[in-house]
Amino acid sequence: MARYRGPVCRICRRLGDKLYLKGEKCYTPRCTFERRPFPPGQRSMRRRKVSDRGLQLREKQRARASYGILERQFRRYYERAVRRTGITGDNLLRILELRLDNVIYRLGFADSRAQARQLVRHGHITVNGRKSDIPSHAIKLNDVIAWTARGARSEYYPVAQEQAKGRTMPSWIALDLENMTGRVITVPVPEEIAPKFDPATIVEFYSR
Repeated sequence: MARYRGPVCRICRRLGDKLYLKGEKCYTPRCTFERRPFPPGQRSMRRRKVSDRGLQLREKQRARASYGILERQFRRYYERAVRRTGITGDNLLRILELRLDNVIYRLGFADSRAQARQLVRHGHITVNGRKSDIPSHAIKLNDVIAWTARGARSEYYPVAQEQAKGRTMPSWIALDLENMTGRVITVPVPEEIAPKFDPATIVEFYSR
């Protein structure tokens, strides 16, 4: 499957907002967006007016870039959110938050979602005692996320444990720091997630 493998800082600059795609670097003065807060490419003095459709597209691209998802899969998530009862935008946000790679990121096991995806792909994570190497694995209530024996022996394991100590946990996740396990205890609350995009605008984009 195709995936963007270029410099992710260009994505933030293109979308005009810091999406924290590089983890710890984004919180330091070395952040590329802080040093060059303008779109990549040749600079123009002419200011272009963005249409309503363009603004909606930009919100959708922010969501895709934040969670590292391709268009086809993101569209499937939207269609799944539409079929569920409740507000479509909130449903979409919950589906994105309950991806395995995002839960690992929220637990503090990884510095970014891209790093969390790598941990899953390398076979370091289990869900309910079974190894899962699928970053898009949909986590359900009371699912337990832990490390495989190989992952616990890796050099990165103590680093992840130290990272998790300083991470503020969302209310919908419970962390056992000693055993380095996490559990989803309730449904994610959109107000607590505070995404860098507007889910309602994304719904408007796909509804046209």
